[in-house]
Amino acid sequence: MEFEVVIIGSDANAYYMARCAHEAYGKKVKLLSVKPMSFTNHSNIIDATYDSRLWNQEEFPKAINEYVKNINAKKIVCISTNETYARFLVANKNKLDKRIVFNYVDLNFIDSLMMKDKFYEKYGNSGLLPKTIIYDLEDELNIDFDFPVIIKPSNVITFNHINFEGKKKIYKLNNIEEVKETINYFKNSDYKDTLIIQEYIPGDDSSLFDSVVYCNTKGKCEFISFAQIGLQEHTSNMVGNAACLINGFNTNNYDKKIILEFKKFMEKIKFKGLAELDIKYDSRDKKYKILEINARQGRCSYYVAAAGYNLVKYVVNDLVYDKVNEFKIIDEKIGLTYVPKGIIKKYVKNEKFKKEILKLYKEKKVVYPLLYKKDMPLKRILFLIRKHFRYYKDYKNGYWKS
Repeated sequence: MEFEVVIIGSDANAYYMARCAHEAYGKKVKLLSVKPMSFTNHSNIIDATYDSRLWNQEEFPKAINEYVKNINAKKIVCISTNETYARFLVANKNKLDKRIVFNYVDLNFIDSLMMKDKFYEKYGNSGLLPKTIIYDLEDELNIDFDFPVIIKPSNVITFNHINFEGKKKIYKLNNIEEVKETINYFKNSDYKDTLIIQEYIPGDDSSLFDSVVYCNTKGKCEFISFAQIGLQEHTSNMVGNAACLINGFNTNNYDKKIILEFKKFMEKIKFKGLAELDIKYDSRDKKYKILEINARQGRCSYYVAAAGYNLVKYVVNDLVYDKVNEFKIIDEKIGLTYVPKGIIKKYVKNEKFKKEILKLYKEKKVVYPLLYKKDMPLKRILFLIRKHFRYYKDYKNGYWKS
């Protein structure tokens, strides 16, 4: 066998990447993760193996080498579904089976994206980022921009491994008292790293945009998408993730010059691999600003594959066949949602966006990443039904307000 694809992870991202692999190659997909999750459970297209050692950087190469030793393939293409596994692949490159291949930037580069303080220090002068303060928990508090503000941890790896009272993925705070209270949550926890304090760019969820990029092993961008988000998740542990979006659509007018500016930026910083850019439109100066760059495909990136550009196939063609694709702005209009249509009708505030996605429903151009017609065993159907109805409760009780 010339190659085998191994998806590392078991979340929603892992499921739709396995779906991409199955759509591309028509066979059961190998998945390796630290533990099972509901997104990838009870799937007919996935052959899953779990190993608790994967979540430890030193043990990671032992676990993955043992796993691949029985795979009969000249190359084993590893695709991570989170930054931690991507980082472990890069950090242990010299200890891994020589057949294992992947396309990620070097360790310092990954850390500069994962560690938010390094990201804002390195790219703060690009003109593409919002105003930001890197705050040490022992520093005197001095915020020189207006409220509300956003607070988030700079070290997401540490943050993801600890629990404490008041823990949220992102905090939106309206005054200095709320800021001090939030900082005290961190001070009283096991989190000892810096915080990111950032200006809040005004606007409802439709001010948010998602861009998926693939830069090949030679550093050339092969595609970039640009999708407007109509609704993000509103629960405390999921806010920041798109719940509903439309690619190739923008209620501020779809401008390819802006998209090419982001493409130029990714090539300038010499990025390699799949990336997701979290972007927000600032109506005050009419500029699009990068909130984060994730060094892997995002939770909602399946819309690129649904538009006809299979994410796994791009990686395989690059790593296995050394194939270079001509650059493409993926502007095919397609909707993606994790939430039911009823949630979209009730909670999307941008009426132009709502009208467009309901039109796309009628045209059968809306995809649900977790719903794959070739993978519908009974237990998975029951999981999808429960998840469908749980969203009504999540949005009714959701803490995040635009």
